[in-house]
Amino acid sequence: MSVVIAAYILDLLVGDPPWFPHPVIYIGKLIAALEKFFRLVARNPSALRLAGIFLAATVVGLSYLVTGFLIRLAELVHPWLALGVEIWLIATTFAVRGLAGAARDVLIPLSRGDLELARRKVSLIVGRDTRALDGRGITRATVETVAENIVDGFVSPLFYALIGGAPLAMAYRAVNTLDSMVGYRNEKYRDLGWASARLDDIANFLPARWTGLLLVAAAWLTGRRAGSAWRVIKSDARCHPSPNSGIPEAAMAGALGVRLGGLNYYGGQASFRAYLNQPGQPPVVDHIRQAIDMLYLTAALAVISGTAVKMISGSLF
Repeated sequence: MSVVIAAYILDLLVGDPPWFPHPVIYIGKLIAALEKFFRLVARNPSALRLAGIFLAATVVGLSYLVTGFLIRLAELVHPWLALGVEIWLIATTFAVRGLAGAARDVLIPLSRGDLELARRKVSLIVGRDTRALDGRGITRATVETVAENIVDGFVSPLFYALIGGAPLAMAYRAVNTLDSMVGYRNEKYRDLGWASARLDDIANFLPARWTGLLLVAAAWLTGRRAGSAWRVIKSDARCHPSPNSGIPEAAMAGALGVRLGGLNYYGGQASFRAYLNQPGQPPVVDHIRQAIDMLYLTAALAVISGTAVKMISGSLF
């Protein structure tokens, strides 16, 4: 438990330094290599769907086993080294500082009216087309991605770290990386990526709902619209195409009193997402700052509540 708290503090202090090797880079390389192999041996949709199962199982399993092996190897040298390795590995699965920094990278040029730079910065953190976004579109995209990524950028890896330490947290990060690389519902990945997409939905199911409650609590503590956040979760979250992402986005929309969702473009194709909190105002630049504040407070509440439950369950069982 203290290892998880130390990892959380480490992420807040240093984040993911670009000069330091990150495990997700190697997970991504493994996924790319296995995708290439499976596409060579699986020549029809049925074979690709089966290959998708093997792809997900191999990447997640190896991520779990290699992480455990590294900690065990460090323990053979010295227990303190093993502790440090586990703290570092868990910290690499967290992204509070990185997500907040990426949102600020959009906020700063947007505040100056530099739309071109703001578009370039927001394109690094969203999957939608950004070249034609106006200020409101950039703002909405940023608030939505902050809300959505509270789950997979912190609460989900925290959830699994509390249950199974660094190996399970890294296994979750592998699931999330698989989804981001092959979990698309387009023609290219519909068959090979279906297992990864479903696994990501399952892995985030409980953490997303925990996050919704945490966002309501964060809204209440900061004097924002906690009641509205709860109502929008209940009424609008199910309208989101993702079974999980709609919950934090709906909570954020209600808490900030803004309307999220609407028309997006992906690869030039229009895609309309149902509005979340339709009576709300379109988000303005300051709502990015408020979303960052909600991110930090929600992460802190997740650590407090998660460690408290861990302590209570440990004392009972």
